[in-house]
Order: sequence, then C-alpha cells, then structure tokens
Amino acid sequence: MTGQFARYTNNSVQKMSKDCINMQKVPAHVAIIMDGNGRWAEQRGSHRIFGHQNGVNAVREAVEAAGELGVKYLTLYAFSTENWNRPKAEVDALMELLVSTIHDEVDKLSKNKVRLHVIGDLDSLPASAKDNVLAAMKKTESNTGLNLVLALSYSSRWEIVNATQKIAADVAAGKFRPDDITTELFSQYLCTSGIPDPELLIRTSGEERLSNFLLWQLAYSEFYFSEILWPDFTKNEFYTAILEYQKRERRFGKTSEQVN
Repeated sequence: MTGQFARYTNNSVQKMSKDCINMQKVPAHVAIIMDGNGRWAEQRGSHRIFGHQNGVNAVREAVEAAGELGVKYLTLYAFSTENWNRPKAEVDALMELLVSTIHDEVDKLSKNKVRLHVIGDLDSLPASAKDNVLAAMKKTESNTGLNLVLALSYSSRWEIVNATQKIAADVAAGKFRPDDITTELFSQYLCTSGIPDPELLIRTSGEERLSNFLLWQLAYSEFYFSEILWPDFTKNEFYTAILEYQKRERRFGKTSEQVN
C-alpha cells in the first residue's frame, strides 16, 4: 500500500476545532471502518449489541461533521460479508438495528439533504432490511448534499470477483475485447462506479488493517488509525483526522519536487 499510516491515542493529540481546518483542502471522500462497538460494550459489562446501539450516535457525529466540512462522500463500513459468521443472535440484532435506524433517520437525512447510497450484496440481506434500505435510497435520491454510502454485506474480494464475472460475460457477448479492459473500465463494474476513490480512510479501535474493505479504491488513500472505540467517536475526532490528512504530502508516485 502506498497510503501513509498514523496511530493516535486520546492523550497524544491536542484537541483542535474545525476552525483549524483548511476548508480548501478537505477531502472529497472519507471512508471509515467503524470498529470497537463490541469491546466498548464489554468494557461496560454489557452485551455487544449495546455497543452497536451506541455506535449509531457516532454515525450521527461523523455524518454531521462531514456535512459541516463540505465532504462530498462519506462511506461507512457497516456490515461485512464476514460478519454473517457472527453468532446468529448478534446478526439478527444488527439487522433489526439497521432497519430501525434507517427508519428513524431517513427524514433527518432528507432534511439535511443527505443522499443515501448502499454498496454490497443487498440480495443477501433479510427482506425487511433490503426493503427499508431501498426505500430510503429512493426517498433521498434527489438530495444534493453529502452522499452517505453504507457498505452492507460488503467485502472487497466479493466486489472484485463480481466485477470480473460481469466483465467476462460482456467480453463473451462481444461488447469489447480483453485488450480493451483498463483500470477505468474495471472501475465502472465495481459497486462504487461513479464515486471518487477515498482520499482518507479512518479506522477506529486501534486495529490497523483493511479487513477486506475497498481494496481497489484505497490504493492511494491516506490512512488514519485511532485508538478510540467507535461509540466514543465524536466530531472532534473527525476533525482531528482531517487535520492530520492535511499534513500529508500526496505524491501519487511522483517526487516531492514534482508535486511542489
């Protein structure tokens, strides 16, 4: 990976307000791996779902902060294909939480002109969850503010294989030749077609891995790792990540002299 890495603790970074942010250099697309809900709950002697429920507050914080800064796309890793392997009770509770949260938040999203997108294998979701997701996407499709992208039943390897299968089918149908396949063409077959690649990836809870998330799209993203468990993620944590991003030199394979 060519992205740069940073790890921070609560005490290692001075709290800064959004007033310190250069509004001319805010990333257009921020992606977040929301990690640590279960550990947050276990630290409080509660069931893991209690952490997921409180994690919804952190989602609101991130969405509001992104909207205030003028971020155009915010992608949240909400549920991976690997998460289906968790205990059935937890998965069922997560699906119920997904339905209730979307139902409760869709009007607020519309009021704030947030457009909802969902990427992933929607056909694998329970019918109620899929129906609510599709309805929310329909209700917000004309909104012109922040684009909120939820990755649900998503994994990058699934996405890449799925794209390859579609490309192979189109080659077999004579739509184009193998030699016509470029990175730009391949990107059009991904779930994120039409969405710019993230400039910044944030992962909470101290873990430092991608966990099968946007492997293609994150090729040149900057990485910011925080020790904060997701339910404790606040607007200020989002601002701090943006400030760190703005210190980075994004060279895309060039030298510093060429960039400057």
